[in-house]
Amino acid sequence: MKYQLQKTVPLVLSVAIIIIGTIAMLSYYSNWQQTNLASQESLVETVAQNTNAGVNNLQEIIHEAQKNVVQIETTGPNGSSLGSGFVYNDKGDIITNAHVVKNADSVVVKTSEAQTYPASVIGVGHNQDIAVIRVPQLSNSATLEVDPGFEPNIGDEIIAVGSPHGFQNTVTLGNISGLNRDMNVEGYEYNNLYQISANISQGNSGGPLIHKETGKIIGINSAATNEGTIGFSIPISQIYERVSMWSDTANEEELNYDGDPNMYQDIDPNRLEEDSLYLIDYFYETLNVRDYFTAYSLLGSDLQTENSYQEFREQVVNSVDINVTNRNVTNIGEYTATIVVNSDHTISGNDEDDETYHYETTFEIGQENDQLKILSLSRELLSRTNESSAE
Repeated sequence: MKYQLQKTVPLVLSVAIIIIGTIAMLSYYSNWQQTNLASQESLVETVAQNTNAGVNNLQEIIHEAQKNVVQIETTGPNGSSLGSGFVYNDKGDIITNAHVVKNADSVVVKTSEAQTYPASVIGVGHNQDIAVIRVPQLSNSATLEVDPGFEPNIGDEIIAVGSPHGFQNTVTLGNISGLNRDMNVEGYEYNNLYQISANISQGNSGGPLIHKETGKIIGINSAATNEGTIGFSIPISQIYERVSMWSDTANEEELNYDGDPNMYQDIDPNRLEEDSLYLIDYFYETLNVRDYFTAYSLLGSDLQTENSYQEFREQVVNSVDINVTNRNVTNIGEYTATIVVNSDHTISGNDEDDETYHYETTFEIGQENDQLKILSLSRELLSRTNESSAE
Protein backbone atom coordinates (compact mmCIF):
# COMPACT_ATOMS: atom_id res chain seq x y z
CA MET A 1 0.00 0.00 0.00
CA LYS A 2 2.78 2.34 0.90
CA TYR A 3 4.55 1.35 -2.31
CA GLN A 4 1.45 2.07 -4.42
CA LEU A 5 1.03 5.49 -2.77
CA GLN A 6 4.64 6.28 -3.48
CA LYS A 7 4.06 5.39 -7.17
CA THR A 8 0.74 7.28 -7.39
CA VAL A 9 1.95 10.61 -5.95
CA PRO A 10 4.69 11.19 -8.57
CA LEU A 11 2.23 10.20 -11.31
CA VAL A 12 -0.38 12.69 -10.11
CA LEU A 13 2.24 15.41 -9.81
CA SER A 14 3.47 14.71 -13.33
CA VAL A 15 -0.04 14.94 -14.77
CA ALA A 16 -0.66 18.17 -12.82
CA ILE A 17 2.58 19.68 -14.13
CA ILE A 18 1.63 18.74 -17.70
CA ILE A 19 -1.83 20.29 -17.34
CA ILE A 20 -0.47 23.45 -15.75
CA GLY A 21 2.21 23.69 -18.43
CA THR A 22 -0.34 23.24 -21.21
CA ILE A 23 -2.55 25.96 -19.75
CA ALA A 24 0.43 28.27 -19.40
CA MET A 25 1.49 27.64 -23.01
CA LEU A 26 -2.02 28.30 -24.31
CA SER A 27 -2.24 31.48 -22.26
CA TYR A 28 1.18 32.65 -23.50
CA TYR A 29 0.26 31.92 -27.11
CA SER A 30 -3.02 33.79 -26.75
CA ASN A 31 -1.30 36.78 -25.17
CA TRP A 32 1.46 36.70 -27.77
CA GLN A 33 -1.10 36.66 -30.59
CA GLN A 34 -2.97 39.60 -29.07
CA THR A 35 0.26 41.49 -28.54
CA ASN A 36 1.37 40.78 -32.09
CA LEU A 37 -1.95 41.96 -33.51
CA ALA A 38 -1.82 45.07 -31.36
CA SER A 39 1.68 45.79 -32.64
CA GLN A 40 0.51 45.44 -36.23
CA GLU A 41 -2.43 47.75 -35.57
CA SER A 42 -0.08 50.27 -34.00
CA LEU A 43 2.22 50.03 -37.01
CA VAL A 44 -0.63 50.63 -39.44
CA GLU A 45 -1.74 53.63 -37.39
CA THR A 46 1.80 55.01 -37.27
CA VAL A 47 2.29 54.62 -41.02
CA ALA A 48 -1.00 56.39 -41.68
CA GLN A 49 -0.05 59.19 -39.31
CA ASN A 50 3.38 59.54 -40.88
CA THR A 51 1.86 59.73 -44.35
CA ASN A 52 -0.29 62.67 -43.33
CA ALA A 53 2.61 64.13 -41.38
CA GLY A 54 4.68 64.21 -44.57
CA VAL A 55 2.09 66.35 -46.32
CA ASN A 56 1.66 68.61 -43.31
CA ASN A 57 5.42 68.87 -42.89
CA LEU A 58 5.80 70.09 -46.49
CA GLN A 59 3.11 72.73 -45.88
CA GLU A 60 4.84 73.82 -42.69
CA ILE A 61 8.24 74.08 -44.39
CA ILE A 62 6.76 76.19 -47.19
CA HIS A 63 4.85 78.36 -44.73
CA GLU A 64 7.93 79.00 -42.56
CA ALA A 65 10.00 79.72 -45.67
CA GLN A 66 7.46 82.20 -46.98
CA LYS A 67 7.47 84.03 -43.65
CA ASN A 68 11.21 84.67 -44.05
CA VAL A 69 11.42 85.34 -47.79
CA VAL A 70 11.12 88.97 -48.90
CA GLN A 71 10.52 90.62 -52.23
CA ILE A 72 13.26 93.14 -53.06
CA GLU A 73 12.57 96.22 -55.18
CA THR A 74 15.40 98.51 -56.24
CA THR A 75 15.77 101.71 -58.21
CA GLY A 76 18.97 102.98 -59.77
CA PRO A 77 20.61 104.47 -62.88
CA ASN A 78 19.24 101.66 -65.03
CA GLY A 79 15.68 101.88 -63.73
CA SER A 80 13.93 99.53 -61.31
CA SER A 81 14.41 95.81 -60.75
CA LEU A 82 12.81 93.02 -58.77
CA GLY A 83 14.29 90.10 -56.87
CA SER A 84 14.04 87.97 -53.75
CA GLY A 85 16.01 87.35 -50.58
CA PHE A 86 15.71 85.61 -47.23
CA VAL A 87 16.37 86.60 -43.62
CA TYR A 88 19.09 84.38 -42.22
CA ASN A 89 20.13 85.81 -38.82
CA ASP A 90 18.78 87.76 -35.85
CA LYS A 91 20.19 91.08 -37.10
CA GLY A 92 17.64 91.35 -39.89
CA ASP A 93 20.25 90.51 -42.53
CA ILE A 94 18.99 89.21 -45.86
CA ILE A 95 20.96 87.14 -48.35
CA THR A 96 20.28 87.87 -52.03
CA ASN A 97 22.10 88.11 -55.36
CA ALA A 98 24.52 90.93 -56.14
CA HIS A 99 22.83 91.63 -59.47
CA VAL A 100 19.58 92.38 -57.61
CA VAL A 101 21.00 95.29 -55.56
CA LYS A 102 24.21 96.35 -57.31
CA ASN A 103 24.38 100.11 -58.05
CA ALA A 104 20.93 100.64 -56.54
CA ASP A 105 20.08 104.11 -55.24
CA SER A 106 17.38 102.69 -52.99
CA VAL A 107 16.49 99.19 -51.83
CA VAL A 108 13.06 98.32 -50.42
CA VAL A 109 11.80 94.96 -49.15
CA LYS A 110 8.25 93.69 -48.77
CA THR A 111 7.51 90.94 -46.27
CA SER A 112 4.95 88.13 -46.38
CA GLU A 113 2.68 90.29 -44.20
CA ALA A 114 2.70 93.03 -46.87
CA GLN A 115 4.92 95.31 -44.74
CA THR A 116 7.46 97.45 -46.60
CA TYR A 117 10.82 98.58 -45.21
CA PRO A 118 13.94 100.30 -46.57
CA ALA A 119 17.16 98.27 -46.57
CA SER A 120 20.86 99.06 -46.62
CA VAL A 121 23.45 97.08 -48.57
CA ILE A 122 26.17 95.84 -46.19
CA GLY A 123 28.07 93.63 -48.62
CA VAL A 124 28.06 92.95 -52.35
CA GLY A 125 30.23 90.63 -54.45
CA HIS A 126 32.09 91.79 -57.55
CA ASN A 127 32.80 88.47 -59.25
CA GLN A 128 30.52 86.31 -57.14
CA ASP A 129 26.81 86.99 -57.43
CA ILE A 130 25.99 87.39 -53.73
CA ALA A 131 25.00 90.29 -51.51
CA VAL A 132 23.67 90.99 -48.02
CA ILE A 133 21.24 93.76 -47.10
CA ARG A 134 20.05 94.75 -43.62
CA VAL A 135 16.54 95.65 -42.40
CA PRO A 136 16.60 96.49 -38.66
CA GLN A 137 12.83 96.04 -38.41
CA LEU A 138 13.32 92.34 -39.23
CA SER A 139 15.86 91.69 -36.48
CA ASN A 140 15.01 88.79 -34.17
CA SER A 141 12.70 87.32 -36.80
CA ALA A 142 12.34 83.56 -36.84
CA THR A 143 14.46 82.18 -39.68
CA LEU A 144 14.87 78.87 -41.46
CA GLU A 145 18.08 77.09 -40.58
CA VAL A 146 20.93 77.40 -43.06
CA ASP A 147 22.92 74.22 -43.77
CA PRO A 148 26.45 75.19 -44.90
CA GLY A 149 27.61 71.58 -44.56
CA PHE A 150 25.03 70.09 -46.92
CA GLU A 151 26.29 67.32 -49.20
CA PRO A 152 24.07 67.07 -52.30
CA ASN A 153 23.02 64.04 -54.28
CA ILE A 154 21.42 63.87 -57.70
CA GLY A 155 17.69 63.43 -57.15
CA ASP A 156 17.46 65.27 -53.82
CA GLU A 157 14.03 66.90 -53.62
CA ILE A 158 14.10 70.68 -53.28
CA ILE A 159 11.79 73.67 -52.81
CA ALA A 160 12.48 77.03 -54.47
CA VAL A 161 10.80 80.17 -53.12
CA GLY A 162 10.83 83.59 -54.75
CA SER A 163 8.87 86.36 -56.46
CA PRO A 164 8.82 85.55 -60.17
CA HIS A 165 7.32 88.38 -62.25
CA GLY A 166 6.23 90.10 -59.02
CA PHE A 167 4.14 87.19 -57.73
CA GLN A 168 5.47 87.22 -54.19
CA ASN A 169 6.27 84.01 -52.32
CA THR A 170 5.74 81.67 -55.27
CA VAL A 171 6.83 78.09 -54.56
CA THR A 172 8.14 75.57 -57.08
CA LEU A 173 9.15 71.98 -56.38
CA GLY A 174 11.77 69.88 -58.11
CA ASN A 175 15.01 67.95 -57.76
CA ILE A 176 18.72 68.52 -57.91
CA SER A 177 19.33 67.35 -61.46
CA GLY A 178 23.01 68.20 -61.83
CA LEU A 179 26.12 69.18 -59.86
CA ASN A 180 29.29 71.20 -60.43
CA ARG A 181 27.88 73.40 -63.20
CA ASP A 182 30.04 76.39 -64.23
CA MET A 183 29.06 79.49 -66.25
CA ASN A 184 29.73 83.19 -66.67
CA VAL A 185 26.77 85.55 -66.89
CA GLU A 186 26.95 89.36 -67.11
CA GLY A 187 30.36 89.52 -65.47
CA TYR A 188 29.62 87.11 -62.63
CA GLU A 189 31.44 83.80 -62.33
CA TYR A 190 29.31 80.88 -61.24
CA ASN A 191 31.19 77.75 -60.17
CA ASN A 192 30.04 74.36 -58.91
CA LEU A 193 26.35 75.30 -59.07
CA TYR A 194 23.42 73.06 -58.31
CA GLN A 195 21.32 72.45 -61.40
CA ILE A 196 17.65 72.10 -60.41
CA SER A 197 14.48 71.07 -62.22
CA ALA A 198 12.29 73.64 -60.39
CA ASN A 199 11.13 76.51 -62.58
CA ILE A 200 13.18 79.67 -62.04
CA SER A 201 12.37 82.97 -63.74
CA GLN A 202 12.73 86.73 -63.33
CA GLY A 203 12.13 87.70 -59.69
CA ASN A 204 13.31 84.38 -58.26
CA SER A 205 16.90 85.64 -58.06
CA GLY A 206 18.14 85.63 -54.48
CA GLY A 207 15.41 83.37 -53.13
CA PRO A 208 16.29 80.31 -51.03
CA LEU A 209 16.74 76.75 -52.24
CA ILE A 210 15.43 74.45 -49.51
CA HIS A 211 16.16 70.76 -48.99
CA LYS A 212 12.72 69.17 -48.76
CA GLU A 213 13.75 66.37 -46.38
CA THR A 214 15.35 68.61 -43.75
CA GLY A 215 13.64 71.94 -44.37
CA LYS A 216 17.03 73.70 -44.32
CA ILE A 217 18.34 76.29 -46.79
CA ILE A 218 21.06 74.82 -49.01
CA GLY A 219 21.43 77.38 -51.81
CA ILE A 220 20.56 80.71 -53.45
CA ASN A 221 18.52 80.61 -56.66
CA SER A 222 20.48 82.72 -59.13
CA ALA A 223 20.08 81.88 -62.82
CA ALA A 224 17.90 80.03 -65.30
CA THR A 225 17.68 79.05 -68.95
CA ASN A 226 15.63 81.25 -71.27
CA GLU A 227 12.74 78.82 -71.03
CA GLY A 228 12.93 78.78 -67.23
CA THR A 229 12.70 74.99 -67.12
CA ILE A 230 16.18 74.55 -65.65
CA GLY A 231 17.51 76.64 -62.80
CA PHE A 232 20.85 77.09 -61.11
CA SER A 233 21.57 77.74 -57.45
CA ILE A 234 24.72 78.81 -55.64
CA PRO A 235 25.48 76.33 -52.82
CA ILE A 236 25.20 78.02 -49.44
CA SER A 237 28.47 76.33 -48.46
CA GLN A 238 30.35 78.52 -50.98
CA ILE A 239 29.24 81.85 -49.58
CA TYR A 240 28.36 81.30 -45.92
CA GLU A 241 31.67 82.48 -44.44
CA ARG A 242 31.71 85.57 -46.65
CA VAL A 243 28.15 86.70 -45.86
CA SER A 244 28.77 86.03 -42.17
CA MET A 245 31.85 88.26 -42.34
CA TRP A 246 29.82 91.06 -43.93
CA SER A 247 27.20 90.73 -41.19
CA ASP A 248 29.74 90.69 -38.38
CA THR A 249 31.76 93.69 -39.61
CA ALA A 250 28.92 96.01 -40.71
CA ASN A 251 29.05 99.42 -39.00
CA GLU A 252 25.49 100.48 -38.25
CA GLU A 253 26.46 104.16 -38.15
CA GLU A 254 27.67 104.00 -41.74
CA LEU A 255 24.62 102.28 -43.18
CA ASN A 256 22.27 104.29 -45.38
CA TYR A 257 18.56 103.44 -45.29
CA ASP A 258 17.72 106.12 -47.83
CA GLY A 259 15.65 108.41 -45.66
CA ASP A 260 12.85 108.04 -43.16
CA PRO A 261 11.61 104.42 -42.97
CA ASN A 262 8.06 105.68 -42.43
CA MET A 263 7.91 107.12 -45.94
CA TYR A 264 7.76 103.58 -47.29
CA GLN A 265 4.74 102.81 -45.15
CA ASP A 266 2.52 105.42 -46.83
CA ILE A 267 -0.42 103.90 -48.68
CA ASP A 268 0.03 103.67 -52.43
CA PRO A 269 -3.51 103.61 -53.92
CA ASN A 270 -2.21 101.75 -56.94
CA ARG A 271 -0.89 98.93 -54.75
CA LEU A 272 -3.49 98.88 -51.99
CA GLU A 273 -5.65 96.36 -53.84
CA GLU A 274 -2.70 94.07 -54.62
CA ASP A 275 -1.31 94.20 -51.09
CA SER A 276 -4.75 93.70 -49.51
CA LEU A 277 -5.44 90.59 -51.60
CA TYR A 278 -2.00 89.28 -50.70
CA LEU A 279 -2.70 89.82 -46.99
CA ILE A 280 -6.03 87.96 -47.24
CA ASP A 281 -4.37 85.02 -49.01
CA TYR A 282 -1.69 84.93 -46.34
CA PHE A 283 -4.33 85.02 -43.58
CA TYR A 284 -6.09 81.92 -44.92
CA GLU A 285 -2.78 80.19 -45.56
CA THR A 286 -1.77 80.61 -41.91
CA LEU A 287 -5.11 79.12 -40.82
CA ASN A 288 -4.62 76.11 -43.10
CA VAL A 289 -1.22 75.30 -41.59
CA ARG A 290 -2.68 75.95 -38.11
CA ASP A 291 -0.34 78.87 -37.42
CA TYR A 292 -3.04 80.67 -35.44
CA PHE A 293 -0.66 83.05 -33.69
CA THR A 294 0.50 84.56 -37.00
CA ALA A 295 -3.09 84.74 -38.26
CA TYR A 296 -4.10 86.56 -35.07
CA SER A 297 -1.22 89.02 -35.48
CA LEU A 298 -2.69 90.12 -38.82
CA LEU A 299 -5.79 91.47 -37.06
CA GLY A 300 -6.05 95.13 -36.12
CA SER A 301 -6.20 96.29 -32.51
CA ASP A 302 -10.01 96.64 -32.45
CA LEU A 303 -10.48 93.03 -33.56
CA GLN A 304 -7.92 91.83 -31.03
CA THR A 305 -9.74 93.78 -28.31
CA GLU A 306 -13.03 92.12 -29.26
CA ASN A 307 -11.49 88.64 -29.34
CA SER A 308 -8.63 87.33 -27.25
CA TYR A 309 -6.17 84.99 -28.93
CA GLN A 310 -7.79 82.01 -27.23
CA GLU A 311 -11.26 83.04 -28.40
CA PHE A 312 -9.97 83.57 -31.93
CA ARG A 313 -8.30 80.15 -31.93
CA GLU A 314 -11.45 78.41 -30.70
CA GLN A 315 -13.39 79.91 -33.61
CA VAL A 316 -11.08 78.46 -36.26
CA VAL A 317 -9.38 75.42 -34.73
CA ASN A 318 -12.04 72.94 -35.86
CA SER A 319 -11.52 73.73 -39.54
CA VAL A 320 -9.29 70.96 -40.88
CA ASP A 321 -9.20 72.46 -44.38
CA ILE A 322 -10.19 75.85 -45.80
CA ASN A 323 -10.68 76.38 -49.52
CA VAL A 324 -11.10 79.94 -50.77
CA THR A 325 -13.46 79.75 -53.74
CA ASN A 326 -13.78 83.44 -54.60
CA ARG A 327 -12.29 86.84 -53.71
CA ASN A 328 -13.91 90.05 -54.83
CA VAL A 329 -12.65 93.58 -54.18
CA THR A 330 -15.85 95.57 -53.72
CA ASN A 331 -14.34 98.92 -52.79
CA ILE A 332 -10.98 100.70 -52.90
CA GLY A 333 -10.89 103.87 -50.88
CA GLU A 334 -8.10 106.31 -50.23
CA TYR A 335 -6.93 104.41 -47.17
CA THR A 336 -8.88 101.13 -47.02
CA ALA A 337 -9.96 98.23 -49.22
CA THR A 338 -13.07 96.08 -48.84
CA ILE A 339 -12.78 92.45 -49.93
CA VAL A 340 -15.54 89.81 -49.92
CA VAL A 341 -14.28 86.21 -49.65
CA ASN A 342 -16.24 82.99 -50.16
CA SER A 343 -14.65 80.00 -48.47
CA ASP A 344 -15.46 76.36 -47.71
CA HIS A 345 -14.42 75.12 -44.26
CA THR A 346 -14.25 71.35 -43.74
CA ILE A 347 -15.17 70.48 -40.15
CA SER A 348 -14.54 67.00 -38.74
CA GLY A 349 -17.52 65.62 -36.83
CA ASN A 350 -17.44 63.31 -33.81
CA ASP A 351 -19.16 60.56 -35.83
CA GLU A 352 -16.38 60.66 -38.45
CA ASP A 353 -18.69 62.42 -40.93
CA ASP A 354 -17.24 65.66 -42.25
CA GLU A 355 -19.32 68.76 -42.79
CA THR A 356 -18.44 71.66 -45.04
CA TYR A 357 -19.45 75.14 -43.91
CA HIS A 358 -19.84 77.68 -46.72
CA TYR A 359 -19.00 81.18 -45.47
CA GLU A 360 -19.00 84.65 -46.93
CA THR A 361 -16.64 87.00 -45.09
CA THR A 362 -16.26 90.73 -45.63
CA PHE A 363 -12.84 92.16 -44.76
CA GLU A 364 -11.77 95.77 -44.40
CA ILE A 365 -8.02 96.18 -44.92
CA GLY A 366 -6.08 99.30 -44.01
CA GLN A 367 -3.06 100.80 -42.28
CA GLU A 368 -2.60 100.71 -38.52
CA ASN A 369 0.64 101.86 -36.89
CA ASP A 370 2.33 101.88 -40.31
CA GLN A 371 1.33 98.29 -40.99
CA LEU A 372 -1.33 96.78 -43.23
CA LYS A 373 -3.90 95.01 -41.03
CA ILE A 374 -7.34 93.41 -41.12
CA LEU A 375 -9.26 96.24 -39.50
CA SER A 376 -12.65 94.51 -39.44
CA LEU A 377 -14.34 91.34 -40.61
CA SER A 378 -17.86 89.97 -40.59
CA ARG A 379 -18.64 86.37 -41.44
CA GLU A 380 -21.95 84.93 -42.59
CA LEU A 381 -22.73 81.20 -42.80
CA LEU A 382 -24.45 80.61 -46.14
CA SER A 383 -25.03 76.85 -45.95
CA ARG A 384 -23.69 73.52 -44.72
CA THR A 385 -23.02 70.31 -46.60
CA ASN A 386 -22.77 66.88 -45.01
CA GLU A 387 -20.07 64.97 -46.83
CA SER A 388 -21.47 61.48 -46.13
CA SER A 389 -24.98 62.36 -47.36
CA ALA A 390 -23.54 64.19 -50.37
CA GLU A 391 -21.90 60.97 -51.51
